[in-house]
Amino acid sequence: MFKFFSKRPLLSLALTCAWLGATPAAQAAPYPERPINMVVSYAPGGGTDLVARAIAPYIEKYLGNGARIVVLNRPGAGGGIGFTEIARAKPDGYTIGFLNTPGLLTVPIERTSNFHWKDFDLIGNIIDDPDSFAVNESSPIKTLKDLAEYAKKNPGAVTVGTTGVGSDDHLAMLLFEKYTGTKMNHVPYKGAGEVRGAIASHQIMMAAMNVGEVMAYKKGGTLLRDLGSMSEKRTDLAPELATFKEQGYNIIMSSLRGIGAPKGLPTDISRKLIDAVQKAVTDPEFQTLAHKLFTPIRYLAPAEYKTEMEQAERDFQAFWKETPWSEK
Repeated sequence: MFKFFSKRPLLSLALTCAWLGATPAAQAAPYPERPINMVVSYAPGGGTDLVARAIAPYIEKYLGNGARIVVLNRPGAGGGIGFTEIARAKPDGYTIGFLNTPGLLTVPIERTSNFHWKDFDLIGNIIDDPDSFAVNESSPIKTLKDLAEYAKKNPGAVTVGTTGVGSDDHLAMLLFEKYTGTKMNHVPYKGAGEVRGAIASHQIMMAAMNVGEVMAYKKGGTLLRDLGSMSEKRTDLAPELATFKEQGYNIIMSSLRGIGAPKGLPTDISRKLIDAVQKAVTDPEFQTLAHKLFTPIRYLAPAEYKTEMEQAERDFQAFWKETPWSEK
């Protein structure tokens, strides 16, 4: 006698086994499995934008798995728009971005903001670029002494382009005013690329920007005269360029440019990003490219980066009490 046996239990078992076999693979899908957004909080053409586009392919290389990074420019509010976007993003490793100091630190000191540096997982610092003042080559101002004398005789006549209120450029201007007893006219822009355009077209008298940016723009054909470096000692980027300190103005200011992500990254993704950024920064090809772009490398691992942030925040809080830059 023929007995009919239902095939459903066997089918159900087969499907269950298949599901159980597929689930671990689906759950352990290698990161990244879709494009990663890298937010730059300033307009295209500035120092941060250039280094972001330069290092992205190397981070992709060391992340592996066909990683793809898309650079997104989010300029405005002295970097605040971009920093907020990074801080508010889902902490899944698919939004990272550049953290620029002092802007990242000074905006929350100056006003209520939607971010604080502690709202980010620090991945690693990449660049430390000293500040400088640059004038058009046709300017009669050839030294910092010339600048101070002119500013004293013509209060408010020196128009200074910066990347925004509370930026390293702006604070450098305030420090020079304080040191020399002068008054200059602040003109904020959304990025160093815009400042370059303004100084090249004589819309402003002076650009406060980083040494690396000045050198890159000069190489690109912009006729600029750099008046000095705000580094502790002469920068390797321009060993012939005297420091402000050497010229009698004890002003030290620079811009750190590192990478962070929204707070709360999964541990495995955080480790992959930290490892990829460290390897990217130390890749000989990237270092050669960084040198060509005049971007001085200073890698800081997350723990060192955190220590740097803590000290800088204290310094800027003290400076705010002396000179509230929002009033300038």
